[in-house]
Amino acid sequence: MADTENAPQTERVEPVWDQAPARGDETPVAGTSGGLWGIGGDWTPLAAIAVVALAIGIVNALSGAQDAAWRGDSSDVGRRLFWEASSIAVILLLLPILVLAIRRMRGTSSLALRAGIAVVALVAFSALHITGMVWIRKLALWLAGGEYDFRFSLATVLYEFRKDAVAVLLIGGTLWLLESRRELKRAAAVVPPPTGAAQQSELPDLIWLRDGTSRIRVAPRDILWIASAGNYIEYSLADGTQHLIRGTLALAESELSRFGIARVHRTKLANLDRVSGVDFKPSGDFELTFDNGQTLGGSRRYRSAVAAFGNRPAPA
Repeated sequence: MADTENAPQTERVEPVWDQAPARGDETPVAGTSGGLWGIGGDWTPLAAIAVVALAIGIVNALSGAQDAAWRGDSSDVGRRLFWEASSIAVILLLLPILVLAIRRMRGTSSLALRAGIAVVALVAFSALHITGMVWIRKLALWLAGGEYDFRFSLATVLYEFRKDAVAVLLIGGTLWLLESRRELKRAAAVVPPPTGAAQQSELPDLIWLRDGTSRIRVAPRDILWIASAGNYIEYSLADGTQHLIRGTLALAESELSRFGIARVHRTKLANLDRVSGVDFKPSGDFELTFDNGQTLGGSRRYRSAVAAFGNRPAPA
């Protein structure tokens, strides 16, 4: 590792990337289809909601059967499971209503309009849910030679409406978060990443290191190596200055890999564009020599990153 005894006093700063990055500065993200779930036909959100709803339904059915047994009533678990399954099936069929409502709510900044959309969606959802599950139960029992009595009354409707309100709140909150994720992915995919020479020419010429309200501008080419130091990472520049940054080496690697900065040790990154020589050791480890004469040791685990340098390949 380079000698740092005579290096200027280190500064504890935090990295921040340019707030107006050039095209190609962002990591490319796969596009979205904009369908019902908005993530390229990914049905994972629907499956997750269905699994959670099914688990809740099973618990409710078993709890209801246990309560009935304690009261001395019939604890027909199968029938109670059917009641819950019919309710869950209708809820899943009505999810598009909630998706559309959430998207309309996110499309307006008016709190009054958002509240109005939420109320309309809740009333429509509950009305269709109650009607749908009642008729599914009536049809199923009619086919089985029985009948189903919903015992329609204001108290019964309010009882079901209260449960629907809780379900809409939980599912709506989940859909809101999914929509946020969908919009972020779509925004990231608006500008396709450049390739080849265009990508190299459009890379930003600098990065920013921030210390409170002040910033230090650093050109990626001026970075020789980066090493982890506890909860900090140490930037060593070609002019001998060093900056102690609060962060992780993994984050620095992901942000700077496009500048030719690669991991050469579990705790070190090196700017391969500034390497003038590589000395491979019999153990498989190696030592990098930079164009300003500084050296940095590398681990055999990462020798593939520098195998193309030097006069001979890395040992097997």
